[in-house]
Amino acid sequence: MLALSQAASAVGATPAVEPAQAGSSTRAPVAPLPAIPDELSTLPELKLRRPQPDATALSFFVRDEVRAGRCSADSPLRLDLAVLVTSGGQLRRIRPNAIGCPTVEQYASGVVMRMARGNVSPPLEDRWYRVSFTFAWQ
Repeated sequence: MLALSQAASAVGATPAVEPAQAGSSTRAPVAPLPAIPDELSTLPELKLRRPQPDATALSFFVRDEVRAGRCSADSPLRLDLAVLVTSGGQLRRIRPNAIGCPTVEQYASGVVMRMARGNVSPPLEDRWYRVSFTFAWQ
């Protein structure tokens, strides 16, 4: 089972700097990135414009990681990820909530990147959203 939906989020301050433009030796400051809240459940869920992939198919990788002993987890396994979406509708950052299964965390991050590419309505400003996966297997 896979759940996704959307809305607004918290704002923080992490300074960022843009690369210098050609012929210029100064750097222009960029707006600070919104901070990731400590509790991902406070973030709005990310909504996609096109349908999501079949959650059953996504669970096979997780099941195989558990069976191979690379991850210790029970079914169902829930994983939340924080996703920073820019005002242009691009994913800028993905941060999985650590569950002690790095391969599953990386896998889920890749799935989110593929699902959201060209499939997210741009917010008015850069915002963090939450994507939640529930992986289930027999």
